[in-house]
Amino acid sequence: MTDLLDKAVAKARDLAPEMQDEIARVMLAILGEETPVYHFTPEEEAEQDAADAEEARGEYATDAEVRAIWAKHGL
Repeated sequence: MTDLLDKAVAKARDLAPEMQDEIARVMLAILGEETPVYHFTPEEEAEQDAADAEEARGEYATDAEVRAIWAKHGL
């Protein structure tokens, strides 16, 4: 094990079990051993539900709205 990985593991030992498990999942995903799982926050779930409903109604961003977003982020 490299010194850097050893240092990271030592730091992780001091974290809460939930955070240790999250780090382990990320490491295993990087190694191709586990499929990463992301859990939405309640706010993210509500946003996704709203977006799904808009899509079902056929409501999409206009070209002008998309260009405005791109411009806002320098794209």
